[in-house]
Amino acid sequence: MDWGTELWFEVLERHTQWGLDLLDRYVKFVKERTDVEQAYAKQLRGLVKKYLPKRLAKDDPESKFSQQQSFVQLLQEVNDFAGQRELVAENLSVRVCLELAKYSQEMKQERKMHFQDGRRAQQQLESGFKQLENSKRKFERDCREAEKAAQNAERLDQDINATKADVEKAKQHAHLRGHMAEESKNEYAAQLQRFNRDQAHFYFSQMPQIFDKLQDMDERRATRLGAGYGLLSEAELQVVPIIAKCLEGMKAAADAVDAKNDSQVLIELHKSGFARPGDVEFEDFSQPMNRVPSDSSLGTPSEGRPELRGPGRSRAKRWPFSKKNKTVATEDFSHLPPEQQRKRLQQQLEERNRELQKEVDQREALRKMKDVYEKTPQMGDPASLEPRITETLSNIERLKLEVQKYEAWLVEAESRVLSNRGDSLSRPPRPPDPPASAPPDSSGGSSNSGSQDNRESSEEPPSEEGQDTPIYTEFDEDFEEPASPIGQCVAIYHFEGSSEGTISMVEGEDLSLMEEDKGDGWTRVRRKQGGEGYVPTSYLRVTPS
Repeated sequence: MDWGTELWFEVLERHTQWGLDLLDRYVKFVKERTDVEQAYAKQLRGLVKKYLPKRLAKDDPESKFSQQQSFVQLLQEVNDFAGQRELVAENLSVRVCLELAKYSQEMKQERKMHFQDGRRAQQQLESGFKQLENSKRKFERDCREAEKAAQNAERLDQDINATKADVEKAKQHAHLRGHMAEESKNEYAAQLQRFNRDQAHFYFSQMPQIFDKLQDMDERRATRLGAGYGLLSEAELQVVPIIAKCLEGMKAAADAVDAKNDSQVLIELHKSGFARPGDVEFEDFSQPMNRVPSDSSLGTPSEGRPELRGPGRSRAKRWPFSKKNKTVATEDFSHLPPEQQRKRLQQQLEERNRELQKEVDQREALRKMKDVYEKTPQMGDPASLEPRITETLSNIERLKLEVQKYEAWLVEAESRVLSNRGDSLSRPPRPPDPPASAPPDSSGGSSNSGSQDNRESSEEPPSEEGQDTPIYTEFDEDFEEPASPIGQCVAIYHFEGSSEGTISMVEGEDLSLMEEDKGDGWTRVRRKQGGEGYVPTSYLRVTPS
């Protein structure tokens, strides 16, 4: 059974229009669905950006706590999840909205063409029917005129008063009318035969073919619409594995919280190095006081009477929860507790050593460039490098003095830490600390030999470790230092960098973070084997430095 033999024009017109309207409604539904997904992803990204730490991990001491690290990882997984919602919206927009909207327009044009063919055929049939009616009415009129002319000729023939000429004229007129009626009869018969043939072709061949084409068009539309329904679930199924990884990452972040380790990290970060206060001595006021004239002098304690202000000197150290006065920062960090002072001085000393090494490398590069200019004058004027060489030498002298200054302060700070540790030996031993998870150089139990090693190493030229040594060439005119990484990260997904400015990476690859995401979803990284470019931010996980 098909439409050509079972249905009629009005039903097909109404049904095909309903099918196209349904297709347009589904496209509109998917478009609004993509708007919801994009708004959801945008709100998630805004939420993540709001709660992400503003400072870099290396500058934020709170980033050393597992709680903070887990929270940052949780935010990154939520950001990755938002990226997958954006991917769903993009797939639906391209594969459903755009393609089905284009297909709907094609179906509308095809439907319009088929109905135009049907209406054209029907108009031709109606025109043939009108011609048939006209020939029929003409035949009827000619027959009446012929019969009327024949009766008039017969009446004149029987009339004795009629002349012969009148009778002959009436007979000729009757004969002419009869001949015209016969011609109209033949024309009407031919027109009737032609209309019946056209009508049979219209109802049994032409219209069924058009209706069958409409049926085929509607079935193709329904099939394509069903496939569009399936794309809605396929877009979700494509991101399910990555969303599952995001959820696993959130679970791993929750399991990574280590309260004991965070307690130890807090100790390592803020270890004071202060010695515990001794016992308060008993002051015996029952002994007689032999006053002498000097006893009345202010600030001079008597021999038989202990000074009353002695215990009050350590009051600030004795009461840990007392209100602290605001301290003024000093260059040697003496306002900090001994252990914190030692750490800050070590950091400053390492920074000065790195700067000193950079200046030394700069000086060597300038000297090489000067030698090249002297040997090849067309490449440049050697005298033009003198100001830069002089400035570099001045910087080297300044940094050497600063290194010596910080080394002296560090020696004093280490001796202060050791003296406080020696004072605490007379006190009962405190309970053992949990196993240290921080680097050994941050603990307070380093020996005197270890500090001596640090002093000796600080006097030697800085090691290659941690130096951002620029690579100079003899023909580098600007002497610009290559960009230094601002952190490290790991690729959590594979990415194929096919467009300009991007770079490929494989899952699990360690990368150097060169530039943070500026809000466009891209981060610039550098691979260990060389090459630098942009990758999606949601494909990375920043590792603690």
